[in-house]
Amino acid sequence: MLETLLDRFGQAPVLAGGGVCIGFVFGFFAQRSRFCLRSAVIEFARGMPGGKLTVWLFAFSIALLATQGLIALGAMDVSNARQLAARGSLSGAAVGGALFGIGMILARGCSSRLLVLAAQGNLRSVLSGLVFAVAAQASWTGALSPWREHISAWWTVEGGSSRDLTVITGLGRPGALLFGAVWLAAAVLWARRQRVAPWGWAGASVVGLAIAAAWWFTATVAATSMEAGLAPIQALSFTGPSAEVLTRVLFAPDKPPTFDLGLVPGVFLGAFVAAALFRELKLEGFAGGASMRRYLIGALLMGFGGMTAGGCAVGAGLSGAAVFTVTSWVTLSAMWAGAALTDRLIDQHGHEAAQPHLGDQPVPASRAFT
Repeated sequence: MLETLLDRFGQAPVLAGGGVCIGFVFGFFAQRSRFCLRSAVIEFARGMPGGKLTVWLFAFSIALLATQGLIALGAMDVSNARQLAARGSLSGAAVGGALFGIGMILARGCSSRLLVLAAQGNLRSVLSGLVFAVAAQASWTGALSPWREHISAWWTVEGGSSRDLTVITGLGRPGALLFGAVWLAAAVLWARRQRVAPWGWAGASVVGLAIAAAWWFTATVAATSMEAGLAPIQALSFTGPSAEVLTRVLFAPDKPPTFDLGLVPGVFLGAFVAAALFRELKLEGFAGGASMRRYLIGALLMGFGGMTAGGCAVGAGLSGAAVFTVTSWVTLSAMWAGAALTDRLIDQHGHEAAQPHLGDQPVPASRAFT
């Protein structure tokens, strides 16, 4: 079927259409499950279980199991993906990941969560998302790019087996699948103990499947298409795609569509439909100047950090980790450390220390999925 679509419509429209579809599914179920790395980190750091860490673990373990399962079955080959084949930066992953984690706490959501909240009518997330996209583009080709390149040059690692944790650790494919199964079992156990509602664990599971679907779709298109200049194998991510969408809208609307160009509006549309169906559309703004400053600083740090690290909380935290690239695991660890430390130093010692924010606003654990 995919080959037929490619023959009929061409590579670019098919990639964009796939991005819209996969993005829609991700956005819809991320909105319903309240999937959010920031909330998971806060729960873990404060020792206040409320179901959000469990939700993140479902998405993480399912993404890993589904991706590794497809590779093991021979359904796709991601060895030529940038995250594995190209030279990477461990210093960029560590510094960028830490900065992203700090920004995630300040902006009260990672880049994907900001997009979902913006679709619900959260004007704070709309502005923060725009700043995030501008900062990401400036870090790639603009004024911030020299800093990114300087940090990334401190400690690099060659592509291929040097970036593949299944090779470095000797886990192999069976070990990777076992690792994912252990975390899925832990998520199931905690979900039962915490009585996580079906929208939480099931929605997060679909989020994880969307991660694997993005890998499979782009890898299959790359392997099937006969056009010159084959599309690269891509992951579901938000740093690069957000910058690309911004650039396309402002400067290059006539270029051929890409997977990334379909992904971002697809996520927005999916989250909007979910919020509309469940009557959660609501316009919200900033509480004051201090709140606005906090959000914008956080978005700036996330944009620079995500581009320096080579991925956001989804691009590295789920997609990159699912293919066991070492830089993504360094990024994910740095995000957790930076976010937990920032929460402890700023929010737990400030006027917001009473309870963790689940999503964008404080939500009692018993109502987190209602």
